Amino acid sequence: MTAGKKAKAKTEQAEGKAKEALGSALGNDRMAAEGQAQKSKGDAREAKEKAKDAFKH
Repeated sequence: MTAGKKAKAKTEQAEGKAKEALGSALGNDRMAAEGQAQKSKGDAREAKEKAKDAFKH
């Protein structure tokens, strides 16, 4: 996995987790759902890059 793509995946995961937590704390279901979606997007990006790496080696 390239360092840039790995960093982007980790950033998406962290931002999503924070947004989800803030939304939950504030009782804002929409913000919590957006955060969860963003975290999932980061998880998917990370999984895709790991799969690419597995096929390269």
